[in-house]
Amino acid sequence: MTTEITFPVNQQQVTDFSKDRQEPQWFTDLRLSSLEKALNLELPKPDKTKITKWNFTSFDFDAKTDEKGSFSELSESVKTLISKEEDVKNLIVQNNGVTTFQSMQADLIDKGVIFTDIKTAVNEHEDLIKKYFMQDAVSSDENRLTALHAALVNGGTFLYVPKNVEVDVPLQAVYSHEGSFGLFNHVLVVAEENSYVTYVENHLSEGSNEEAVANIVAEVFVGNGATVRFGAVDNLSETVTTYVNRRAQVTGRDANVYWALGQMNDGNTVSENTTNLIGDGSYGDTKTVSIGRGNQTQNFTTNLIHFGKHTDGEILKHGVMKDSATSIFNGISKIEHGATKSNSEQTERVLMLSEKARGDANPALLIDEDDVTAGHAASVGKIDPVQMFYLMSRGLSEKEAQRLIIHGFLAPVVNALPIESVKEQLYDVIERKVY
Repeated sequence: MTTEITFPVNQQQVTDFSKDRQEPQWFTDLRLSSLEKALNLELPKPDKTKITKWNFTSFDFDAKTDEKGSFSELSESVKTLISKEEDVKNLIVQNNGVTTFQSMQADLIDKGVIFTDIKTAVNEHEDLIKKYFMQDAVSSDENRLTALHAALVNGGTFLYVPKNVEVDVPLQAVYSHEGSFGLFNHVLVVAEENSYVTYVENHLSEGSNEEAVANIVAEVFVGNGATVRFGAVDNLSETVTTYVNRRAQVTGRDANVYWALGQMNDGNTVSENTTNLIGDGSYGDTKTVSIGRGNQTQNFTTNLIHFGKHTDGEILKHGVMKDSATSIFNGISKIEHGATKSNSEQTERVLMLSEKARGDANPALLIDEDDVTAGHAASVGKIDPVQMFYLMSRGLSEKEAQRLIIHGFLAPVVNALPIESVKEQLYDVIERKVY
């Protein structure tokens, strides 16, 4: 027996939506063909997590948000994420996919840097978008959720850094979500040869929160000798079912990508982070921190795939589980045939704070080449009662002792994050979630 799939939008509504945004015909056609694919493709199948009964299709597609333009009009919860006054100079803020604030320094514009919302980019930078959007990194025909994303993308950012341009200040995007809106957020980062850029994004819930969906895709392309630092703090409410797919194509020789991910959603979340090290001598580094609480279920899969020679990569993931939360941490290091002299290392550790909390760490090494090095480590456990006794014997309450142990457990990852603003925001989120 087959299950009939229904979406809250049809082909005519997608056509009208694309027309209202004045999108080129090829983009409209991509939306329509992807919507058709979504009806026939299966859901992704994350290891050890069944998501067939999760809500990915019940949402409102009306943003119910007006464009603003002034920083003073933004909500206080958004403003608190802007750590420094100068960060306002390079900032995009969106609410339910609608851009409410946008700014970039004039000197970066003069250098050819593009930092704009995806809606503007599709119209004003069509050639670049057509070259990269859901082509080589994430494809619309991978599964039902990538197809639905391509059909309904309604928010996000395009960042382009030309050859030999180094952006020495972080560029930040804040995506707020409220109500029952279905957020289909797409981030596209392109770093040309010998360029350098740091991009930081936040996803947060505010206002009234109802049952909703967040379908988030990020595609990162890194050229010869270029470096991209990509930081994210995801903090959506327990009513939002989240699908996240962040992927990097490190095609250039001696290119680098650094991921700093704080995956702090309170709702059910399935997340995939993939780094394809294609260029010889390229490097990929993924650091992830997560705290699960309540009754949520999470699945985090990190893929580090070596194609080029002399490539080097590291995966480091630490998670804390509270209440009745369940999380799966999958790490996959794959060295393809021909990727000689490559090195791949990974570590997953999970700390469970209650009898009902469940964590599972699953490292995997898939090696198709002889002349390489690789290693992995994993641990799952509870708080050491000896540590608790020691701290409480020094006058700390049980909650305060537990708090210190959690910070100590997460510190090796948080302290190693290469983006200072992400580190600061994670400390704040960790504090709120621990108590």
